[in-house]
Amino acid sequence: MFFFYNNRKPRQFNYKPILFDPDKDEFNERVLKVKKEMGVVEDSEFKPTIKGEFIRNTNHVRRKINREGSTGKSNTKRNVTLAVFLVVLVLVAYFIYFT
Repeated sequence: MFFFYNNRKPRQFNYKPILFDPDKDEFNERVLKVKKEMGVVEDSEFKPTIKGEFIRNTNHVRRKINREGSTGKSNTKRNVTLAVFLVVLVLVAYFIYFT
């Protein structure tokens, strides 16, 4: 009955963007607008490389990629190890149960 009186509040959503700087973004927009007015830059869509920026600005992802060389090699090795371990475990359980 005590859980009705001592309810914990849910965690609040606290998102802090990693790659967003409003001052820098505003400055780049003004520079681009001025360059378009002067005719230096033609109208073209800007396609940011979000994935590359994210990897470059987060330490744990960068360390993981440097450690493994590429992200796929480690997952394959881990899956094979898990499969071998499960087969051995099933064989041991089979021999224990039937002998």
